[in-house]
Amino acid sequence: MMRMNWKKVMAGAMLSAAVMSSYTYGSTTTYAATSTAQVTVQQGQAKGNVNLRSKPSTSGKIVAQIRKGEKVEVINKTSSSWYEVKTSTGKQGYASSKYITVSSSNTGNGGSSSNDNSNSNTNSSAVIEKVIQTGMKYLGTPYEYGSDRNNTKTFDCSDFVRQAYLEGAGIKLPSNSRTQGAWIKDKGTDVSKISQLKRGDLVFFMSYKGSSASNYAGIDKSKERITHVAIYLGDNKLLHTYSQKSGGVLVGDFSSSWKNRVLFGGSVL
Repeated sequence: MMRMNWKKVMAGAMLSAAVMSSYTYGSTTTYAATSTAQVTVQQGQAKGNVNLRSKPSTSGKIVAQIRKGEKVEVINKTSSSWYEVKTSTGKQGYASSKYITVSSSNTGNGGSSSNDNSNSNTNSSAVIEKVIQTGMKYLGTPYEYGSDRNNTKTFDCSDFVRQAYLEGAGIKLPSNSRTQGAWIKDKGTDVSKISQLKRGDLVFFMSYKGSSASNYAGIDKSKERITHVAIYLGDNKLLHTYSQKSGGVLVGDFSSSWKNRVLFGGSVL
C-alpha cells in the first residue's frame, strides 16, 4: 500500500488556492474596467438663461446662472419639470427642464466650449440692447392704465415692457404685470436680490406703502401682489412708465423708494 506524502499534498493545495484567488481578482478588475468604459452621460445645453438652484423648486436658493448656449452634464431628471445638472465650472444643482435640451454622448465627448458660450452671451447682449433701444424710442409716450395692447399711442407699465420685447426681440410676453411675473418664475430665471439683476431684466414691485424702509418691515413679500413692472438698465436706472404726472415712459432712478417695493426680478431670455 502506497503511503501519501502529506506535506506535498498540502503544499499543492495551497498553491492551487493562491492561483484561483489571483484569477478571481484579475477577472473582477477586468470587468470593472470594461463597465467603466461603457458608461454614458447625458449632455445638455441651455436654450436660454436659467437659474441653477439648490433644490428642484423656484423656492430653492440660486447658486449660479446657466447662460444661453452653455453646455451642462445632466445627472438626473428629478421630475418632469427639473433636471439635476453640473456646469462646466463644477457647480451642481437643479435647473428647469424647459430650458435644457438633452442629448446622450460618451463620457469625455462633452464639455463646454468657451467660444460657444462667448457667442451666446454676445448674441443675448445684442438682443437686450435692441429691446432697450426699442423702449427708448417711446420715451414720453403718455401713461394710461389698461392701455390698448393693439396700439402704441399710450402705455401702462406692463404694456410698455411687452411692446419693447415684442419689437426688440420678437418675444410676446403675457399682457399684464402679474402674469408676466408668473411667466418669469415658471421659466426659472427669477432672482430675489437687487444685486443679482442684469441689464434688460424685468423688475416686479408691490404696492406703495410709504417712502421709508420701515413701512415695509415685516411684510411677507412672497404673498404680496405685483402692481408694477420695469426694465432694469443697470447703473441704478429703470426704464418704465407709471403715471401721467411723471410724464409717461421715462428713464428714472432706481431709488430706495422703488427698492423697498421690489418683489423679485428676472431675465426674459
